Amino acid sequence: MTSRQGFQTQVSVQPVPGIPGDFCSSNPRSSVVAGPGGLVAGPSGATIGLFAWLSYSTTDADNAPAAVNNFGSGIPTGFVHRGQQALNTTYLTEAGTTIPAGFGMALVRSADVWIKNNGTTFAQVGMKAYANLANGQATFAATGAPTTASLTGSIGPGSTTFTGSITGDVLTVTGGITGTIVVGGTLSGGTGMVAGTQIVSQLTGTTGGVGTYSLSVPEQTVAAAQLTETYGLLTVASGSGILVGANLTGTGGGGVAAGTFITGLGTGTGGTGTYYVNITQTVSVGTVITWGSNVETGWVAQSAGAAGESIKISRTTND
Repeated sequence: MTSRQGFQTQVSVQPVPGIPGDFCSSNPRSSVVAGPGGLVAGPSGATIGLFAWLSYSTTDADNAPAAVNNFGSGIPTGFVHRGQQALNTTYLTEAGTTIPAGFGMALVRSADVWIKNNGTTFAQVGMKAYANLANGQATFAATGAPTTASLTGSIGPGSTTFTGSITGDVLTVTGGITGTIVVGGTLSGGTGMVAGTQIVSQLTGTTGGVGTYSLSVPEQTVAAAQLTETYGLLTVASGSGILVGANLTGTGGGGVAAGTFITGLGTGTGGTGTYYVNITQTVSVGTVITWGSNVETGWVAQSAGAAGESIKISRTTND
């Protein structure tokens, strides 16, 4: 242990078994594949010792997603390991675990690593690691037991039309907008557009309006035309703690479409209000919808430990 001035003031009887982000074995490991220019920390930076997701907000020279965030939807892409990646950029601090935005970095896809148990229950050997969709932190539970909560609400179809063109993986919107352009919606219209193209993030311009947007499908050339974006609008009448990235399920009111997740905030900020979802659909008012705040990963606990303790987790390449 050291003081603020850096002089050692305490010696522990036993060394720390492992710091979150460290490898806990010398077994074979694999990294997430990256092309020239990737991977890089996303706009909020990336934190060592947490799960992370790739985003198309930055692409590498092979037109693959290259931005790394500690938040996302679906199964995380990998784990941010401790390998002299972080920089200490906070004034007067002695150490840091943050990789600044835009800095080159790597993710491991399979390895044996240490991670902090950020849950409230004891982690047992063989439990699955679950990644929090909002911050990449890990909790532990049996297979098929994500953390879920319920909300009461409805989902309606939403659409926006505008004049725009596409070059590579960038959509340029010039005007003619009816509605609001949202992240996560699916585009149609124009000659040569790839089916299923989605808006990933806004790059420049007025929020939801004229400007440029990053797309999920690169290498496109679409001349200026009237384009349409479709999405769903979730209206929450009751519920709390609702996250962007949360997956939604429910069988009432017409049923929630498989693969639906929250892509952005409307008027809601975790409670009542509106939220954008990725799939256009109709779910009746008053439907009880289950939402998940974390997702089961392929990583498995290899040691036991209470909340707040470091846990060994392992993932093999044949998961």
